[in-house]
Amino acid sequence: MISIEKLQTYYQQDKVFATQHASERCRQRRKRITDIRKAVKKDIIIEQYPDDFPFPSCLICGETEGQGMIHVVMSDEGTGSRIITAYFPDPERWDADLKIRKE
Repeated sequence: MISIEKLQTYYQQDKVFATQHASERCRQRRKRITDIRKAVKKDIIIEQYPDDFPFPSCLICGETEGQGMIHVVMSDEGTGSRIITAYFPDPERWDADLKIRKE
């Protein structure tokens, strides 16, 4: 299981990188890397994906500055992390606090 503390440590050690996909999606969706960093610093992991390939990943739910909630998918590669994607959650697919998927 990935812990938010481990991801926070990777940020402190400057070992978090954005994939090309994540960089493109952030530009398209008008997300700032600072919003992603803020989500990792003070928010929670809401889903774990231990079987993701090539590394386990997780979904973080966090709050942006003025744009509402954000979801961020990050990997744990053992010595660092990658931001895989980030998006504004669709209220049609998530519960009221955007932390639990609707069935």
